[in-house]
Amino acid sequence: MLIDQIKKVAQPLCQGENFELVHMDIVKSNQEKVVRLFLDKQGGITLADCVYISRQLGDLLDIQIDNIGKYRLEVSSPGPNRPLNTKNDFHRFKGERVKIWTNELIENQKKFIGILEIVNDDSVVILIDKKQIEISDHVISKAKLAGHQNGEQ
Repeated sequence: MLIDQIKKVAQPLCQGENFELVHMDIVKSNQEKVVRLFLDKQGGITLADCVYISRQLGDLLDIQIDNIGKYRLEVSSPGPNRPLNTKNDFHRFKGERVKIWTNELIENQKKFIGILEIVNDDSVVILIDKKQIEISDHVISKAKLAGHQNGEQ
């Protein structure tokens, strides 16, 4: 699969430059593919970081992947709604406001927004309206930082 080929090239480059490859996807736009990479690093990503990785990765992709075809490369920060993909992400953002979707009903709902309070080996606990809700890892379908609500600081 093309996304796997691109990851094989992008991951070592990012690691070598001390960037975290947070997420990557490929979408169709008109007649070309758009390859999107979302990177992070200690202290956050700058525009210069995005340009630097984009130039290096573009050259590597052109050389190492024969069947890539016409594409546009976009490199950016994951922003305030950063996806939480790994257990390390949950540990790193403990205390932050998160949004979690589940593939099973928990207390008659599948979408939760609250403060990530506890990260266990096989679950997370979020605080919603002063109530703790434990969500098992195996039922989490998607999770991301939720940023601030309007009026919050």
